[in-house]
Amino acid sequence: MPDLVAEPEPPHPQEEQEERQMGSMSLLQHLEELRRRILYSLAAVAICVAAGWYKVDEIIGRMEAPIQQALKNHGFDPHLVYLNPTDTFNIKLKIGLIVGIFIACPFLLYQVWGFISPGLYRHEKRFLLPFLILSVGLFVSGGFFGYRIVFPVAMDFLIGQGADLRPNIAIDQYTNLFLTIILGLAIIFELPIVLGFAGSMGVVSPKFLFKHIRGACLFFFVFAAILTPTTDIMNMTIYAAPMIMLYLLSIGIVWLVHPKQRRKRAEKRKEQGLQ
Repeated sequence: MPDLVAEPEPPHPQEEQEERQMGSMSLLQHLEELRRRILYSLAAVAICVAAGWYKVDEIIGRMEAPIQQALKNHGFDPHLVYLNPTDTFNIKLKIGLIVGIFIACPFLLYQVWGFISPGLYRHEKRFLLPFLILSVGLFVSGGFFGYRIVFPVAMDFLIGQGADLRPNIAIDQYTNLFLTIILGLAIIFELPIVLGFAGSMGVVSPKFLFKHIRGACLFFFVFAAILTPTTDIMNMTIYAAPMIMLYLLSIGIVWLVHPKQRRKRAEKRKEQGLQ
């Protein structure tokens, strides 16, 4: 007597390929896609630079606030000077460009995501919004940490070291120092995103990062010692602690996006789908 129980139908080939949407473009097509997204990014930066130009004077005023407060604390004239007639205009251009890049940052990150997304699983593309929020949030947090905590303390300490001398600080040199520290910390805070990309490509693994956690902590304390104007261990720890927390967060992110873990999760979902 023939078996009346129908056997389950094999999965449709299209359903098998739906989980992973790998790009099938040639090298020239990849380069064309990269060129197109770079042009879009440059256009967005140009528009944002033009929009941010109207607030550049207010931004420069906020940039000067830490050094002016430090000069006032030690009884000095808080006004900065410039040595070349072109300095003020060049500084406005530089600040305007940085502000434009910052305003365009979400769009730039979206272009980066759009370029790499064909190599991700379909369900992983849902991470677009968290990726944008985390990237911008970490960048802003790093800059805010530098502006509110690191830079004011550093300026007050450095001005105090020359209490017997009369400071004559040029605006262009101060701007370079300000941008170096603030942008440096903002970029350092992007560590989870950088390691996440490296982990998604299989360059690093959670095991590798966890194995070298001691070396990473040593590097963060050395970096904090360079930033810290004082020599006490408490201030060094305050500066190094956020970097260590970001490194631990990076290990978790790498574990989520590593190809080996992605394959395991995909195989598990397929098994559950066939049951």
